[in-house]
Amino acid sequence: MGEMSRTDPPGAGRSGRIGIGLQLDATHLKILEVLREHGRISVAELAERVGISRANAYTRFEALRADGVIKRFTLEVDHVRAGLGITALIFVTVRQQMWKQFRAQLAQMPEVEYCAITTGQHDAMIQVRMSDVAAVHAMVTDRLANIPAVKATETVFILDEVLHRPYVLPSDQPARTATTPRPEPRRREPVPLGKMRFVGAAEGRATLQRD
Repeated sequence: MGEMSRTDPPGAGRSGRIGIGLQLDATHLKILEVLREHGRISVAELAERVGISRANAYTRFEALRADGVIKRFTLEVDHVRAGLGITALIFVTVRQQMWKQFRAQLAQMPEVEYCAITTGQHDAMIQVRMSDVAAVHAMVTDRLANIPAVKATETVFILDEVLHRPYVLPSDQPARTATTPRPEPRRREPVPLGKMRFVGAAEGRATLQRD
């Protein structure tokens, strides 16, 4: 078999649920490490780098895909060379009870690369890539601010993207040694079962996550 297939649409033939029914071992993690650096590698070369048979490599790779650990394959583009040299983070305060509208209208904005619900002072963080500062200003003032669900915004421009990894694995975590001091446990007030403690969490965010 030659190069592994990259033609499946995102989510095709997968459960979309990570770790259900598949216990990851050191060999699975090694496969993910190799794929992180060489996404177009052949099964034969993958097997050689991991140190297992070609059949074993193929079986394990397909199991990772079927179980949803590997969700999809994609390209990484040089945004500057593609004409999008400005990257900005836009922190948004959302009017409560209007999360559905915010989510629906944000999905209609193709220039939004990433959006996450956050704790703290703001409710969400949006990342956009634009051709220049004027384009970011127009997007925020003409489009984003005109969404009724948006109460306020704060824009931060990224000067340099120092580090970006496709994904992080448990094997990337530093090993704890016997001499590594353990942090002293902090005393906390008991939290009722079934609840989580967030910093400045605004009412209504849970609704956005469930929809």
